[in-house]
Parts: sequence; structure tokens; C-alpha cells
Amino acid sequence: MADVDELPSMLWGLDTVFSAYSKLYIIDILEMGESRQVPGVYFYKTHPVSQVDVLGTVVCKREREDFYCYGVDDSTGVINCLCWKDEKWRDQGEPATCRNSSVASGGFNIEDELRRLKETQRKSSVLEIGDLLRVRGAVKTSRGQREIKASCFYKVDDPLMAVQISRMLEMPQLYRKWYDKPFQVPGDELGAKEASGSTNFQILVSRSVVTLQEFLSEKGVARFRPYDVEFLLHPLVQNAVTDQESDQPGPSFPSQIRNVLKETLGLLQEDGKIFRKIRTQDEVYNVTEQDKDLHTVIKNILREDTKREKYAEKGCHILHLLSSIRQHYSQNISREALQAALTFLECNSDIISTTEAHYTIL
Repeated sequence: MADVDELPSMLWGLDTVFSAYSKLYIIDILEMGESRQVPGVYFYKTHPVSQVDVLGTVVCKREREDFYCYGVDDSTGVINCLCWKDEKWRDQGEPATCRNSSVASGGFNIEDELRRLKETQRKSSVLEIGDLLRVRGAVKTSRGQREIKASCFYKVDDPLMAVQISRMLEMPQLYRKWYDKPFQVPGDELGAKEASGSTNFQILVSRSVVTLQEFLSEKGVARFRPYDVEFLLHPLVQNAVTDQESDQPGPSFPSQIRNVLKETLGLLQEDGKIFRKIRTQDEVYNVTEQDKDLHTVIKNILREDTKREKYAEKGCHILHLLSSIRQHYSQNISREALQAALTFLECNSDIISTTEAHYTIL
């Protein structure tokens, strides 16, 4: 990135990508240009990046006294990951008396179980070539080569490739929604009027989202049309219009209502709080947590599919559920809406999650 294109460092904190572990392809991590203002910070297009999240296969390994150096390949490139050994794994003594006492008594020995847990944790940090490794850490350049200094790393057990497939589906969405979009500075140092108007609109939309969510929850609304809830926004927009300067031109009251409602419904859809079962000119939105038919379909799928040997142990993956629900209930349901429904059912003790992405019926 040229100097003229590099954002001033005082504005980096306004970019959400900068404060997160960016899930970038390794080829992009290797090709990012380093900032001329702050060493150790890199730019992917207009976004400052200092920390990344990588998932890939170990293709080479070097061990030193204090650390492992793994070469990780995600099929786009290979990067070295410096993974420091944990002091607590060194010189672990395991007295035979504690181990034997558990066996002799035939009961539960908390020290023995804790030791087994630590051993399992230790094994997850020692990988061999061919293992799947997930690394989070800071990007560094050492001796002219780009590498990752891990703050967290572990072996991923993924015999069915569910984690890798989920990652493959997630990455393009992150690039489209965040990384490939240019970072827009909210306003200049003096605070432009356009930025101020945009900020006021976003605040209004945020209040609208909260108001609509509270109404849907309190009234137990299962489905609605936009004009059914439009009246909820009238006081919010009216207060916003009153707070504006009298000589400041702006859209009419009905136009503001439509704009705020459209943005509010869009945000609720992105979060999976609502969805449209059937896309017609008559906009009907289903409320995810109140859609009893959706909940019944999810439980029926889990009840039937977990009887199969393939899903008996871990349950059904969320992508399997999404495919089944799109076939049996609605083609328009999003993964976010399904996740919201699964979370609601789990909170009500109707289902249980066996892993981060697998569910089974109780």
C-alpha cells in the first residue's frame, strides 16, 4: 500500500478488522504490505491487520527447547507458525500411588482425572506432519520471512472434515462483507455534516431494532408484515426530527419511517432474529424464536437422523440441519436464523449441543 493510501494510525481503532483476529487466506497474509507508520502492522487493502486466525495442515515441523515451528498449509500458501511450549508441560511428575489408588478403590479420583485432562490438553499442543492446526497470533516478519507468533494454538480433530468445510464456507463471506470492502472513515477531523447525519441515522436504527425486538418478544408475535409494526417507530422518528435544526433540510416523515424500518428489518434478518419463509410481494416475516413450526421441524429431523449410526455419537452438524430444513420447511431460511432457533431450543432444554456445531435431541 502506498503512503498516500495508508490511513493515519490514529484512525485504525475505528476499523473493526484491526481489533479482531482476521481470518485471512495465507497467501494474503504473505503478500500484505507492512505499515510505514507502525512496524508489526500490515495492510490488507485498506484494512490494518496485526492479528490473524489460520487453519491448515502441518507440512513441516521443527522443535527447539522453548518452541515448535510448524509450517501450516491452507491450500493457498504455507506460513511458519511459532508456537511456544507451555512451562506447565515440563517436568510433569505422575506419582504411581495416585494412579493406582484410583484403580484400587474403583472410584473417582479427582487428581487422576485432572492429570488425564492435562495430558489430553498437552497432546493437543504437540502436532505431527499431516495434523490439522488452528493458530491465532500476531503477524511478524523475521529475517525477511512472514510468520505468525502464536498466542493460541491447538490440534483440530476433524475426521469428517466438518470444521474445514465450515471454514471454507465462512471465509468467502468474510471477504465479501468485511475484508474486500474499503474502510470508510466516519468523518473528517472537523466532523462533516454528512457523517453527523449518518451517525444520527445509525443511532435511530439501533433504537428501532431494540424497540422492535422487545415488542415481538413481549407480545409473542410469530409473524408480521412491515405495516403491522410501523407505528412503533413513529415516536422514535418524531423525536429525531424534533432534535434536528429547523433550517436543516431532510427527508419527509413518512420517508424516514420507511428508511428506518427497512434498515431495521435488514439488520434483524442478518442476525437471524426474523426470516421470510416465502418470498412474495406481500412481505411476511417469521419471528425465529416464536416459529413453532420451525422448532417442530428441527426436533423431528434431529429425532430421526440421530437414530442413524452416522449421527448417533456427535449428533447432526448445523450444515446438515440447514440442508434438511431447506428441503422440508423453507428454502429461504439462513444459517443465522437456524442458529438463533437452535440456541432458543437449547435454552429451553429441547435439544443439546455436543460440539460447537453439532446438535442432538434430548
